[in-house]
Amino acid sequence: MSDRTGGRLAGKAALVVGAGSVGPGWGNGKAAAALFAREGARVCCADINLDAAEQTAGIIRAEGGEAFAVQADVADAASVEHMVATCMNAFGGIDVLDNNVGLAEVGGVVELPEAEWDRVMSINLKGAYLTMKHVIPHMVVRGGGSIINISSIAAIRYTGVPYATYYASKAALNHLTRTTAAEYAARKVRVNAVLPGLMKTPMVETSAGLAGAYGDGDVEAMWAARDAQVPMGHMGDAWDVAHAALFLASDEARYVTGIELLVDGGITLKYS
Repeated sequence: MSDRTGGRLAGKAALVVGAGSVGPGWGNGKAAAALFAREGARVCCADINLDAAEQTAGIIRAEGGEAFAVQADVADAASVEHMVATCMNAFGGIDVLDNNVGLAEVGGVVELPEAEWDRVMSINLKGAYLTMKHVIPHMVVRGGGSIINISSIAAIRYTGVPYATYYASKAALNHLTRTTAAEYAARKVRVNAVLPGLMKTPMVETSAGLAGAYGDGDVEAMWAARDAQVPMGHMGDAWDVAHAALFLASDEARYVTGIELLVDGGITLKYS
């Protein structure tokens, strides 16, 4: 563990949205929250599942860090506004916003119910819009900050799984990231995206649709198929995404904005 007084995020306040995990193990947001804290940040752990957020905050506090949990529905403007206000009241400012919320519902444009299209778009895209809407003004007053939007290689490639709303929402998130980065660069608010590839996380493990698409419902068969797709020979995990987010959150990336950082083991070099 890093020295909290000399870590890469020492003195910073971070809001990690989607800091809980849908099952045992480490999701991207949970890992990011823990890693940020280990590098000196005070962390607001937000999730729609308050128990999951509290579990992450508890891990951080047990390691000697400073964290608290807040319940938030990113598709609801009032909920997001309350989340941001709670974090501001606790820490006096927000230096880092890490957006880790996302759903991947299987279904192409023909099969996907309209209600599912609306639901996933509301969470994956509107959620990022709302969090940035309410955080950016505080960052501007503070003199700058770093926003990391967790996107996906699905934003730039067809992955072999038909999930139209995931592709569309993540592609839109990438462009929203780029344009917001350009708009706020002069005010020292950096906005970047991380694009994970095939990751071994609780969200993937508990997705019946993904298991069905890869391995006829067999999770172990899905893991093997996904490993075989990656040039490095194996999937990544939440810590790979968290370390990429840490770099973008830190002052080491002070001259980096508007990028799409691939964390994919090389799969987008050859996708098949």
